[in-house]
Amino acid sequence: MQEITSTNNAKIKNLIQLQKKSSLRKALREFVIEGRREMLAALKNHFQLKSIFFYPDLFPEQELFQLLNKFEVQPEVIKISKNVYKKIAYRQSTEGVMAIAKMKEHGIDRLQLSDNPYVLVAEGIEKPGNVGAMLRSVDGASAEALILVNPRLDLYNPNVIRASLGMVFSIPVAICTINDLEAFLKNKKIRLFAAGLQNANVYFNEDYTTPTAIAVGAEDKGLTPAIRKIARQQIYIPMKGQADSLNVSVSAAVLLYEIVRQRTRQ
Repeated sequence: MQEITSTNNAKIKNLIQLQKKSSLRKALREFVIEGRREMLAALKNHFQLKSIFFYPDLFPEQELFQLLNKFEVQPEVIKISKNVYKKIAYRQSTEGVMAIAKMKEHGIDRLQLSDNPYVLVAEGIEKPGNVGAMLRSVDGASAEALILVNPRLDLYNPNVIRASLGMVFSIPVAICTINDLEAFLKNKKIRLFAAGLQNANVYFNEDYTTPTAIAVGAEDKGLTPAIRKIARQQIYIPMKGQADSLNVSVSAAVLLYEIVRQRTRQ
């Protein structure tokens, strides 16, 4: 087993660049995973791990290999020193492991949905933390997918992985254009409800018990006219205070849980 004690090692430099540069992640189709829970989620959902870097004082070697044997995977395993771990890790006190993994494909045509699905659509999202939070809400509400339309971020940004608590590996995610979304929804006979104010109804007055998609828009601009045009109805969340809107991930959670409420009482 290789052991790395220098932060100048080429593999460590490559890992750091993968953390920082979306362009490199896209070019290599690789990304970085940090943490036991996140790595376990990736393994459970059949992501290919290329390399694992572990600090044995926090993640014992025996424990690591027991985990890998359970999933019958054999990535390159590299032991790292304390100073190397401190250089590459965001959470330095409790995790002890990082990995380089291969990206999956996220075409909307790959989504496998039930006969009566509900999904979240997010257009033009820019902040990784919001995508991570939406993934957790999709998971909590048992929605079937997150569809990112023309996102302004990289799905495998470390902050998406961190904020999602690893749900980025377990939730089906599609990345597509508006035209692709329109064709998909039409083919699947899914009604789209768009979060907005123009000609909008209060969100809890709509019926979401048939195949449903809820669309929320970019943090700064909301949904584009093109998305609103293909929506069955615009919906809004009443605001009782001084602020005129909620954070996009909070809005998504409110709308998803209204679907849960309606379908639970059936």
